[in-house]
Amino acid sequence: MVSGVEHVALSVSDLERSLEFYSKVIGLELTRIVECPPEMGLGDVTGMPGCRARIAHLQTEKAMLELFEYHDPDGRPISGDRRQADIGLIHVGFASTDARADFKRLQEHGVEFFSDPIEFRPGVWLFYFKGPDGEVCELRET
Repeated sequence: MVSGVEHVALSVSDLERSLEFYSKVIGLELTRIVECPPEMGLGDVTGMPGCRARIAHLQTEKAMLELFEYHDPDGRPISGDRRQADIGLIHVGFASTDARADFKRLQEHGVEFFSDPIEFRPGVWLFYFKGPDGEVCELRET
């Protein structure tokens, strides 16, 4: 029986840059980096025989963010015309205890936002922003 969401994974173009962002700017804890050569079997699981990747696990209190930097094959960038309404994974959501303060802190790091924080419903503040590869993230305070 499924008991919950354990992690979300992102394919990134530069693992070090994304680690800097998600650990130093967002505040997630790096727990491990795994080197995946072809013989490790990642290609069997992903349907890309012979692939190579570096994988980083970043932990929050309740879940993990898994970052993949593929070297064979190289990943393709996110389409410039991708919208939140498009089918598939559209954003990664992070919890906040003070969304407006986090917004100001992220501004200081030059993060690109879709809007200022809004009160989506009473007591729920949120905003969307872009990660290092243009992936969409949400920060929400409830």
